[in-house]
Amino acid sequence: MNLKMRFFAAALGWFSLAQPAFAEKIALRVGHFPNITHAQALVAHQLKRQNKGWFEERLGPDVDVQWFVYNAGPSAMEAIFANSIELTYVGPGPALNAYLRSQGNEVRVVAGAAYGGAALVVQGDGRISKPEDFRGKKIATPQLGNTQDVAARVWFRKQGYKITQIGGDVLVLPTANPDQLGLFVSGQIDGAWTVEPWVTRLELEAKGTIYLEEKDAVTTVLAASSKALKERPELIKKFVAAHVELTQWINEHPEEAKELVRAELKELTRTAMPAGVADRAWPRLRFASEISLPQFQELLQGAQSAGFLKGSADLSRLVEIPK
Repeated sequence: MNLKMRFFAAALGWFSLAQPAFAEKIALRVGHFPNITHAQALVAHQLKRQNKGWFEERLGPDVDVQWFVYNAGPSAMEAIFANSIELTYVGPGPALNAYLRSQGNEVRVVAGAAYGGAALVVQGDGRISKPEDFRGKKIATPQLGNTQDVAARVWFRKQGYKITQIGGDVLVLPTANPDQLGLFVSGQIDGAWTVEPWVTRLELEAKGTIYLEEKDAVTTVLAASSKALKERPELIKKFVAAHVELTQWINEHPEEAKELVRAELKELTRTAMPAGVADRAWPRLRFASEISLPQFQELLQGAQSAGFLKGSADLSRLVEIPK
């Protein structure tokens, strides 16, 4: 073998040894909303921007966590159905609805994330001070069929009002959270059933008053596609473990967590959140990774009473905590 051939063979051998370094990373696609109730995702998303990826450090260098942002739960669950994402932080209502729509085949809840942080905020001028005052009023919710939308319809029905998707005694208007604020300020809606930070922003920026607060309700869960659980069980297990660890870190470092949340919300909304908003909203939330089936059974009863779901349903496969 002449000198040129030896050099070429040596170069090929080096390239063959080095090739694994250029292998593509495993993409893990995760959804979340620009809400404080999705604090774990906001913190992790911001840390990734700072090259301090929380999940990446725990899942290994060959995994790339990619974040996708949605306005509300139904959109995120459609992304699960379309195999666009493997996991998402989402309200329990859309997770339950997606599970039932797919006859229990497409979605699993793998962890809890947040409790509380949801409320019905009304105009502060006194036009609404008691249940009877809601007749003929317009109340906004984040999206048709999302957790707060169902909660609003259930509550109004309990007050004796007839509620339909497009009318009734109280007009429930599915409206994106950022749009709710503008409509509230201009007086075009009488109230909004929403989540943090929008509850606090409606209070501080629109002079709203909290009429009803859901202090103990499940606000956010971590859901996974059944396909991802089947095809990538160890990866999903590691992600859930890292989520549990992150939840604990947030509870132990609230000031640092708030700053990361504010920074990420600024990236996503192009608007800086005043520190006072985060400080006021934070105590209304409880971050916890625990979740149980009875919480969804109660939610199912509410959705059935609101007319969203009919007939009996087997929820036995809905909650699946990776072991």
